[in-house]
Amino acid sequence: MTISIRSVEKKFGRYPALNKVDLEIADGELVALLGPSGSGKTTLLRTIAGLEFPDEGQVLFEGQDVTFASAAARRVGFVFQQYALFKHMTVARNIAFGLDVRKGKDKPPKAEIDRRVEELLKLVELEGLGKRYPSQLSGGQRQRVALSRALAVQPSVLLLDEPFGALDATVRKSLRKELRRVHDATGVTTIFVTHDQEEALGLADRVAILNAGRIEQIGTPDEVHDNPATPFVCGFVGEANRFEGTVSGGRFTSGAVSFAANGVADGPAVAFVRPHDFALDDGGFEVTVTRAHVQGALTAVSATAADGRHIEISASRAEAANFAGAVRISARKSHVYPS
Repeated sequence: MTISIRSVEKKFGRYPALNKVDLEIADGELVALLGPSGSGKTTLLRTIAGLEFPDEGQVLFEGQDVTFASAAARRVGFVFQQYALFKHMTVARNIAFGLDVRKGKDKPPKAEIDRRVEELLKLVELEGLGKRYPSQLSGGQRQRVALSRALAVQPSVLLLDEPFGALDATVRKSLRKELRRVHDATGVTTIFVTHDQEEALGLADRVAILNAGRIEQIGTPDEVHDNPATPFVCGFVGEANRFEGTVSGGRFTSGAVSFAANGVADGPAVAFVRPHDFALDDGGFEVTVTRAHVQGALTAVSATAADGRHIEISASRAEAANFAGAVRISARKSHVYPS
């Protein structure tokens, strides 16, 4: 199922939740909507689902206008953060709910429903748990049941709103892998909302970065991290040292900090350097190391420049001993934007 979002606008009172949003999603793609609180990501997801209707613009599924169609008419599967399972129903009956409530000829035979439930229990690795109740499951297992219920009706699109937000870190990592595996097995076009960068970058085919109701950039995880289109994306995705300064003759300067800024026009600018893009360099600028500690295969270094500016550096474990006292560093790569 392809999805097209065209110049969609949505306001709540005077608050513009979505501001001329355009987005194209390919059939079978897994897309993350990533952004801070209030950026519009959940409103966009609900607009795609048919749970909110835009003030302006269009939503198209496979080229068909569904802007004001209901969620049921769009055949979307929706997974909420808080599971929304029926406590009085077994796992199997929760999964089958969407099929059980269908009327007349739209309702499959009981044997077919039971087969579909068993198929989904196997898919999400919950075989043998169909007769349990939600209260007898862990949080991760309950979220798998919620995912299975959404898939039971064979949705044209699967939508997930912060699906792992209520779970601890270890379970979240496990379920991320599970969602990717289930997506690859079903091929259903999937869109999920998250504020967790690791989740978005580690799971999605493409990531849409939202800010103040607009999409700042959409691209693969590598594209949005390594080639951020705007200062917001650069500062929001991944870690980065931020500097305010000026560009002159292809060089950015901010107090004692200076590095190349090829192709950037002279004038005020803002620059970002990822911690791993700083390297020891006798021809660079001087910093004083205040702390260097090993974290697995890496060394996390905290330093201050001559003007007191704090700088974070990431180096290999083998370089730990080289980061002591006064050292000189340079930026192997930087992102500089006119301000």
